[in-house]
Amino acid sequence: MESKMDSYDPWAPFEREVREHLSEALASLGISTEPSLETPPPGMGDLALPCYTFSRELKESPGEIAKRLKDLLEGRLYVADVRGAYLNFAYRAEELIWRALEVLSKRGEDYGHLPEREGFIIVEHTSANPNGPFHVGRARNPILGDSIVRILRAAGWRAEAQYWVNDMGKQVMTLVWGVKNIPEEDLPGAEREKPDHLYVRYYQEAYRRIEEGVISEERINYMLREYERALEEGDKKRLINHPEDSPTRAEEVREIVEEVLKGMDSSLRRLGVVVDRYVYESQVVEDGTLKRVIEKLKSSPRAGVEEGAWYLDFSDKPIHGKTKRFVFTRSDGSALYTTRDMAYHLWKLGRCTRALNILGEDHKLQSFYLREALKELGAPHLPEVVFYSFVSLPEGKMSTRRGRVVYLDDLMDEAVRRAKEEVRKRRCDLAEDEVTRIAESVGLGALRYNIVKVQPEKKIVFRWEEALSFDGFSAPFVQYSHARACSILRKAVEIPPPDPSFAEHYRESGAVELLRAISKLPGAVREAAEKASPHIIAHRSYDIAKTFNEFYRDLPVLRAPEGVKEARLALVWAAKVALANSLNMLGIDAPERM
Repeated sequence: MESKMDSYDPWAPFEREVREHLSEALASLGISTEPSLETPPPGMGDLALPCYTFSRELKESPGEIAKRLKDLLEGRLYVADVRGAYLNFAYRAEELIWRALEVLSKRGEDYGHLPEREGFIIVEHTSANPNGPFHVGRARNPILGDSIVRILRAAGWRAEAQYWVNDMGKQVMTLVWGVKNIPEEDLPGAEREKPDHLYVRYYQEAYRRIEEGVISEERINYMLREYERALEEGDKKRLINHPEDSPTRAEEVREIVEEVLKGMDSSLRRLGVVVDRYVYESQVVEDGTLKRVIEKLKSSPRAGVEEGAWYLDFSDKPIHGKTKRFVFTRSDGSALYTTRDMAYHLWKLGRCTRALNILGEDHKLQSFYLREALKELGAPHLPEVVFYSFVSLPEGKMSTRRGRVVYLDDLMDEAVRRAKEEVRKRRCDLAEDEVTRIAESVGLGALRYNIVKVQPEKKIVFRWEEALSFDGFSAPFVQYSHARACSILRKAVEIPPPDPSFAEHYRESGAVELLRAISKLPGAVREAAEKASPHIIAHRSYDIAKTFNEFYRDLPVLRAPEGVKEARLALVWAAKVALANSLNMLGIDAPERM
């Protein structure tokens, strides 16, 4: 049965036919389980069914089961083959070529993008405390989050990137105290003339004074309590400072936070990360949402109170080695961060059909409490969470305070500096401004790609030689492949669009394999969107780039005979579009010259 997706995804009909035929064949053997297909090693087909999973039920060897299944199958789009314990399926070359060309001719420059879907997705990412520049260890969050938003949009969803601004936490109030009470002359010079770098000095000096006992932490806590009261009462002119400190009005907190965020946002934009909406914690206090959440939690059968502090009892939940109580108010009645986060989530979940949170692995317990508490509050649905491990440099872990830190800005500068060296080695003919432009594109692309190509839960040790390699699994290799395709097309007198009539000219394995690699892009987009896994697109882009370079190495394009030349130019154009769109989904430039 034809599907709407077939006009977007040339791989979909093949996979659907394999699954449908397998389900029927398995049912005839008395097995009702849906077939679980895998990707076999190169040269062994396109899909594989492991048959050992049926051995116990059928009391036969996996090889015998594979042979029985093969005898029951006859496909128009595939050829089945038994390989040991596996039944492998290969997409018939003539069908693959024709369907790929048909979809490419219909979709044009939008190839890889899927039809519009019903629903609205909110992706919360980054959400770092607004008290200074981004730390490089957290660089994975905005890169992951932004890539997921881009992929969701390519998959047809409406998606919005949100940044949950903690403007009510102790770190922000420490910053505000520093700005209002520490003279500029007591601070070291700023490393950069960016607001986040200028303001972080106040935070670091205030933090040092608290650590050394020069000022009491109670003065910061006093400001937090007064700030919350001012917001609840709608009095932004109210003084919130401790009696021993300089006058500070409630409205000044937001003003300082917004200045810091300007610097942080400029760093994100340089990296290609766009935040659609900044949502402030103070908003859920001002509009009364937080108060309503606390009252509802207090009425939960799990709720209890001890020495004035309210909590939810999760002793029946599988929490190992940790407290079974989730405290949602302190003894003085003030809310905790996760309580405000709950209020934000209720607001957010009521406005979307799917919510994704991008969080460091150190937030797992907090995320568990949040989800359980949202159930108590009757949330319309629950957020999905993508947890990630942190990025470190080969020198070891990076500290987060006292100024001993590597910032994201430093990492971006270093990426561009190193990329410049690589570009100069390869293109000594370029003017300096052109070298700078390419280096910015290549360096920042290398940074994003080297992070996003790894599954989020796996740790990353960032190595420059891998990130900036022009012939490995890297952004420069994929970008260079795109630029090479553009160079070929610039030399052509005419660039014919892909057309099914070219099928007779794609007899060589290089052409077929390139079409095979390109054909898998729409399915990769769908899978990456469903699983919120950008590394799937990174791997697909690399496969297309690698296969394109092999095609170009083995088959002449501009020197090919008439008829064949046009067909191969159309294939170069298809590779260029697939590479450009996959790079764009990862927030990486697709340069036309390198």
